[in-house]
Amino acid sequence: MFSGASNFTNGVDLTFLIILGISFIFLIGLTATMIAFAVKFNKKRHPKAVQFEDKMILEVAWIAVPTVLVLLMFYYGYVNFITERTPPKDAMVINVTGKMWYWTFDHGNGKIKKDTLVVPLGKAVNLSMTSPDVTHSFYVPAFRIKEDVVPGQTTHLWFIPQQVGCFDIFCAEFCGLRHSYMIGIIKVVEEKEYANWLAKLPVTDLNSIPKGLVLMDKNRCLGCHSQDGSELIGPSFVNFYGHERTVLVDGKEEIIKVDSSYIRNSILSPNAQIVKGYKSGLMKPYQGVISDKDINEIIKYFKTKSEKKN
Repeated sequence: MFSGASNFTNGVDLTFLIILGISFIFLIGLTATMIAFAVKFNKKRHPKAVQFEDKMILEVAWIAVPTVLVLLMFYYGYVNFITERTPPKDAMVINVTGKMWYWTFDHGNGKIKKDTLVVPLGKAVNLSMTSPDVTHSFYVPAFRIKEDVVPGQTTHLWFIPQQVGCFDIFCAEFCGLRHSYMIGIIKVVEEKEYANWLAKLPVTDLNSIPKGLVLMDKNRCLGCHSQDGSELIGPSFVNFYGHERTVLVDGKEEIIKVDSSYIRNSILSPNAQIVKGYKSGLMKPYQGVISDKDINEIIKYFKTKSEKKN
């Protein structure tokens, strides 16, 4: 608490302590009052109910005091909210994309870094964030900042890092099977070190990425099918094209060879042939969503990948 890792930590922590302190005072005060009343006005001491006269000062007190305290909590919360929603005009803009299940940080001019955001100490950073699949939430506990990353929208989050070091990034919105794996790091370095790092960061040539892989990423295929053999919602793409798989067709097991026809049918009618060990109904049909041309590009990617291994 009050770590000073970003420009928001002290304000957020102070607001939290004020609300916590007020809540604690009311908890102790109300509990003590209840106990005192239970002892003083128990049935043995007062077998018959007695009507007490109204006291204006009490009426005013229990209306005015909570009102003032609520307005005090609102004030501190509102001041922090407005500050967090007003980035400096000279803030450095970094484009952030949240995908199932990783973060990418685009510094411009094709300089893209995955899962690690490097920023200079003491410089305002404005994150322009979006998602191509589902809602995520960019959360850095040490900086006291959090903002949803919503498909089809651009959300913003800014901060000024005030301590050199590494700080955890989490996704605070449940986004699927590997939600807990969606972690990253903000690395805060001196300004000179940041300039050297950015200059050495290689440019990502998007044209060098196979179009089929880009299409699968765009259509959220890689969120359910791994490329490293790990188990997700759907079967992995490791040892895929040209290999045999056991599938269920109308409840009966069949051994098929993964070819162009199988890939096309799996995209357009994914529940017709379910790989053994996986559930049906989890993948939507892509009929009318992906064009034949794009399907051919995906098939071409798998063919090329298989040929490289052979």
